[in-house]
Amino acid sequence: MRILIADDDPVSLRMLEKTLLRADYEVIAVRNGRAAVEELCRPEGPRLALLDWMMPELDGPAICREVRSQRGERHVHLVLLTSKNSKQDVVIGLESGADDYLIKPFDPQELKARLHTGLRILQLEDNLLEAREEMRYKAAHDSLTSLLNRGTILELLAHELTRTHRESGCTIAVLGDLDHFKLVNDTYGHPVGDEVLREVGRRLLGSVRSYDFVGRYGGEEFLLVLNNCEVNKAMDRAEEIRMAVGRSPISTTQGALAITVSVGVIASRGRGLETVEEFLCEVDRALYTAKAAGRNCSRLAGA
Repeated sequence: MRILIADDDPVSLRMLEKTLLRADYEVIAVRNGRAAVEELCRPEGPRLALLDWMMPELDGPAICREVRSQRGERHVHLVLLTSKNSKQDVVIGLESGADDYLIKPFDPQELKARLHTGLRILQLEDNLLEAREEMRYKAAHDSLTSLLNRGTILELLAHELTRTHRESGCTIAVLGDLDHFKLVNDTYGHPVGDEVLREVGRRLLGSVRSYDFVGRYGGEEFLLVLNNCEVNKAMDRAEEIRMAVGRSPISTTQGALAITVSVGVIASRGRGLETVEEFLCEVDRALYTAKAAGRNCSRLAGA
């Protein structure tokens, strides 16, 4: 674990560094408050710090205030080292953002114990952040395919339609529906159908750019939102997506299955500002046209 120590007294700094090195810490030592803030506020800066109260440029409490205002969500455990032992001084230190304090001269064993407490707090915070990010991910993604879920893809589509209308750009929406998917479920069972859906999701993600969006619209339908894509490229992109799904059979536990997709495509340019519902109604008509034309093909809305 990396730890920053800040003290303007070279003798104290060296003694503290030796103590921490023997305890297997990776030590970063600085001799003024400004240097301490710069180190602690780096994106990958240390998350554990021992700060002398009295230092040039910035004292310990001032370091705590600056780190708390700049570091954001990633918590840094800050311990003040001080000869001040009045209750008023302790309150000032803790209110500045310090997590703990030690009165000089301190016992090395007490120092190690307090640092271990800091490490436990940091681990708990990391666990909480990880759990929160997992909850955010689950709220935005389909549990089967790991694609964006219906609510998220529609929200992103609405945002892109507004943005491209404002900037006179163009958003392409591609709505794909797997052909004869009910037959897969009826013949091989829903677990095999799930295998197919997961693989289709992977193929769709592989067919678009990193800044495009792919979502499971519902059942065996998928909605793709292609940003900054011109009208004359709409059908080419739709065909690339269609062929990515059907280019080869999908391996399942019941053998390889040939899966195709019918595609409706729509471009926002020239349509004015529409609601998501109006926009999707048009692309759904294009998809219906593709189904009526024999499936495994693409059709452009309004063509």
